[in-house]
Amino acid sequence: MRVVLLVIAMQLLGFGADLEQARRLYSLTEFDKSLQVLEAIPQKTAEIELWIGRDYYMLGQYKKATEVLEKVIAAEPANSEAALWLGRAFGRRAETSSFITAPGHASKARQYFERAVELDPRNLEALSDLFEYYLEAPGLLGGGFDKAQSVATKMAAVDPAEGFWAKAKLAEQRKEFRGAEEQLRNAINASPQQVGRVLDLARFFIKHGRFQEADQSLAKAEKIAPDAPRVLYVKADLYIKQGKNLELARDLLKRYMSSQLSPDDPPRSDAAKLLRQAQGG
Repeated sequence: MRVVLLVIAMQLLGFGADLEQARRLYSLTEFDKSLQVLEAIPQKTAEIELWIGRDYYMLGQYKKATEVLEKVIAAEPANSEAALWLGRAFGRRAETSSFITAPGHASKARQYFERAVELDPRNLEALSDLFEYYLEAPGLLGGGFDKAQSVATKMAAVDPAEGFWAKAKLAEQRKEFRGAEEQLRNAINASPQQVGRVLDLARFFIKHGRFQEADQSLAKAEKIAPDAPRVLYVKADLYIKQGKNLELARDLLKRYMSSQLSPDDPPRSDAAKLLRQAQGG
C-alpha cells in the first residue's frame, strides 16, 4: 500500500511540474506548445482541462475550447474562471459564426459571464467582460446601458481605475466624449504607474483624430514603461492613422512582432494586419 501511495504521489508531482511548464509556455504566448504539454498528461484534472480550454481559445479553436470548458463546468459548477472562459469562447463563436447560430452563442456567452460574476463577485475580468457584453449587445440579446452601468459600479468597488475606464466606455457609447476623456484621465490618476491606462487615453485620442494629444500620451507611456511592446503597437497605429512616418511604423511593428509578448498584448496577427496597411497592402 505504501508503494502504491508513493507512486501516486510521484505521479502527482510530475503532473504538477507539467502544469507549471504549460502555464509558463502560456505566459510566453506559446499556446501550441502549452497545449502539447497538457495533452500529454495522462490523468487530467479539472484545472488541467481549464488550461487546455484556454489554450484552444488563444489558438482560435473556439469550438474545441467550448467543448473542453463545458466538461470543466460539469465537473466543477462553482468554478468562476471556467465560466468566464466558457463565456469568452461562446462570445468568439458568436463573432465567427453564421447569423443563424450567432444569437444562440451570444446568449450563452452572456449567461456564462453572469454566472462567473455570480460565483465570484470580485472576479474583475468577469465583471469587465460582462460589462462589455451589456454595453455592445442589443437588448434582444440581453444587452443594455442600464445593465452596463450597474456592472461599472461593481467594478469601481473592486478597482477604482477599472471603474473609471468602464464609465469612460459608457460615456463614449453615449457620445459624451468630453465625459469619456475625463473618466480616462481619472483612471490614470487612480493608477498613475499603470501604462495600460495611459494607452487607453492614447487610443481614445487616435480614434477621434486628436493625433497630437495621442502623441503626448504615448510619450508619457514610454516614460512609464519604455520597453513595453504595447507602446510600440499603439505608436505604430498612431502613425498609420496619421498617414505619416510609415517607415518608422513598419519598424515598430517588426520590433513588436519579434518582442516577447504576453497573453494580454495584441496578438501578432493583429500587428501583421497593421504592417500590411503600413506597406500599402
